[in-house]
Formats: sequence, structure tokens, C-alpha cells
Amino acid sequence: MPTPEPDASGPSEDRATPDDLLHTRTGTDVSPEDLVLAAGRDINPRNLEWARRKLEAEGPAALEKLLP
Repeated sequence: MPTPEPDASGPSEDRATPDDLLHTRTGTDVSPEDLVLAAGRDINPRNLEWARRKLEAEGPAALEKLLP
């Protein structure tokens, strides 16, 4: 019995999802509060300072590293 050919227009199970479909960024600025919450931390002065330093060093990509 012949096996059916896979639909060429459908997604392939052996291919990775492209990066542009995986990123969470919406085009808006990332705030220190966003970064703190994405890291699963409480919003407090110490964590906000950590987030400010991280955003200064890495820019908006800091959020991408936490939320792929």
C-alpha cells in the first residue's frame, strides 16, 4: 500500500522555528519593571537597580535573553 506524500505547504517537524517568530519584543521600550517581572523577581529598589544596570549593558536584548 503506498504511503501518502507529506503536504509540502505544511510545517516540517524537523525544522526549527525561525528567530523572528520566537522573540517576545513588541517594539516598545523595555522598562526596568518589565525586566524585573520577566526574571520572576519582586519589584523593589534593589531589583530595579539590577534591571537598570542590565538594560544599560545589554539594551532591550536583556529581555529577549530572559524570554526567548
